[in-house]
Amino acid sequence: MVPLSELIDQVSSYHPGADTKLIGKAYAYSSDMHEGQLRKSGDPYFIHPSQVAQIIAEMKLDTASICAALLHDVIEDTGATEKELTKLFGTEVSFLVDGVTKLGRINFTSKEDQQAESFRKMLVAMARDIRVLLVKLADRLDNMRTLEHMQVDSQERIARETLDIYAPLSGRLGIHWLKNELETLSFKHLYPDAYADLRRKAKRVAVDRNALVKDVTRRIERMLVERGFSVEVSGRTKHFYSIYRKMLRSGCDFEQVQDFAAFRVITETVSDCYAALGVVHSQWTPVPGRFKDYIALPKPNMYQSLHTTVLGPGHRRIEVQIRTREMHQTAEMGIAAHWKYKEGTGGVDEQDVAKFTWLRQLMEFQKDVQDPAEFLESVRIDLFHDEVFVFTPKGDVKVFPRGATPLDFAYAIHSDIGEHCTGARVNDALVPLKYQLRNGDTIEIITSPNQHPTKDWLDLVATGRARSRIRTYLRTNERQQSISLGRDILERAVRRKQMSFARLMKSNEIDKVVEALNVSNRDELFSLVGYGKVPVSNIIEILHPNETARLPASLRPGPLERVVEHARSRAKAYDGIQIGGIEDVLVRYAKCCNPVPGDLVIGWITRGRGVTVHRRECQKVMSSDPERRVEVTWSSKGTPVRPASIKVICSDRPGILKDVSHVFSESGFNISEATCRTSRDGRAVNVFQFGVNDVSKLRALIRNIMRIPGIQEVQRL
Repeated sequence: MVPLSELIDQVSSYHPGADTKLIGKAYAYSSDMHEGQLRKSGDPYFIHPSQVAQIIAEMKLDTASICAALLHDVIEDTGATEKELTKLFGTEVSFLVDGVTKLGRINFTSKEDQQAESFRKMLVAMARDIRVLLVKLADRLDNMRTLEHMQVDSQERIARETLDIYAPLSGRLGIHWLKNELETLSFKHLYPDAYADLRRKAKRVAVDRNALVKDVTRRIERMLVERGFSVEVSGRTKHFYSIYRKMLRSGCDFEQVQDFAAFRVITETVSDCYAALGVVHSQWTPVPGRFKDYIALPKPNMYQSLHTTVLGPGHRRIEVQIRTREMHQTAEMGIAAHWKYKEGTGGVDEQDVAKFTWLRQLMEFQKDVQDPAEFLESVRIDLFHDEVFVFTPKGDVKVFPRGATPLDFAYAIHSDIGEHCTGARVNDALVPLKYQLRNGDTIEIITSPNQHPTKDWLDLVATGRARSRIRTYLRTNERQQSISLGRDILERAVRRKQMSFARLMKSNEIDKVVEALNVSNRDELFSLVGYGKVPVSNIIEILHPNETARLPASLRPGPLERVVEHARSRAKAYDGIQIGGIEDVLVRYAKCCNPVPGDLVIGWITRGRGVTVHRRECQKVMSSDPERRVEVTWSSKGTPVRPASIKVICSDRPGILKDVSHVFSESGFNISEATCRTSRDGRAVNVFQFGVNDVSKLRALIRNIMRIPGIQEVQRL
């Protein structure tokens, strides 16, 4: 537990005018409210908010942020209310606490939707005040530091969310020390064996590498000081997750990683940065294609520096970063170093808001996406990738994730331009839609009124905005097709009963059907028929009452029961799934994502073919109309054996397949099919198919295979 005196001393060291009485009041209130509560480790719960407040103090934030850190869990975990916090600590602190509080009191169809909506709520609050996100990141960091006390499944879930969302957010905010620690802790819990192996190897060579870092640091400092520069030079080895990703990208082992260290040169002026770069390049040969000028083209998080990789002593690759002191402060603390608060309002300075245009874009995007899972997926895509800097024909700079295409560029300009994009001119040369943008490209979009989005476009874009706009168009178009199809199906059914469809539409009989089925209007009714959610027989029974239709409304089949009954009557029999608590439902399993028992799953209603079960993260479901989704869960009655496939990428050494097969056998799995090939870079790529009845066993298998020497990556297909 962080003592109050220590916290106040820390805040006063950078903010002499801080309201220490308010901090003391928040400290005492939080301690009292959490009295008797324990963490998973068995420690008093108040240790957590006190440590979160200390992290916020390390970011040198203001009094309201410190108080919000101390109070961030009282609404969610105690009897405190937002109204009470407002009365005791003011509107500013209350707003920050509420922004971090999860949506725990609302009923959602799934835990994933609740998490996504809580994240969306935080982003909405963040758009008004970035301190909401900074408190949340500090909260996540302290939780990650004590994650070993959670269950293994919870560790994996929280670590994955941290690696996919919160670490990239820290990077986007420019707080690199926070990003690095979150990545390292996530790596430790997601890939414990790979982490332990890497740590063991790094420890073995630590003495030699530390000596090399000190030697290179002295050489760089000497060569610059001798030429009259006033500089500070430091060197550091890269953090484990960065080294691990480099090993995966290059397909090499730890011993083969060359640029394991980065050296930082801090100069007095911008002109000194470029002059120092010239000195380094004159002494050591630069590696082609590895120079980046982030001073002339700053990253969206305001990061500025010159990056170069050179062949240093012993022809080892070393990375050198050159920046001014002000740039260094921004690089270390990011947004926390530059965010200016208006006196007495808790708002933010417009100049700083302008520097973070991606925040505004993220908020504009969230307004357009209704489905929580799709929103979270799109945020994850936008945050994770490296940036590419391109230019409009007028010379304006646009930033996109690596892998972006002209379609991403077109949708970033305007949705109408994106929907009618047929191609682009890049540097005055025509390119197709699949062209991947490169740094420095000048993009001009070509449009046609006859062009419209297709499903193939989803494979050509890298930004959440473009993906969402394409899906919206496809859903709207698909809905219109479903309305037309449903109308045709109903018209044919009515005619078979010797009824006039035109008369039915002119009379109020069709509206009786709309009311009886509790749908909003006629188009909604036709759409449900076209999707297969409402069998035509139900409509005919309402128009021509029989025994079922004459039952009281409370006894008639509801929408869910009709879906289940439709699935039972149409689909092939598989056990193991229940819809809305109803078991023994006949469903199909999707071949595109191969769900296995224990996976988070979702049902997708196929026209005339019942319910197909997909994994929740399946791209096919994500691109579908949310109206066609239905909540499904695994039944407790049985665990069917489902086919699964994994890809194993490894070094091409003798006996490695034998080792992999032995792990399969020891884990109780029987390989039904295997394909093996060797890639051009000398790696072996192997795909194994087998049956599995529990996803936890599949995860254990993957972990065991990762322990085999020479295994570089294991992917579930």
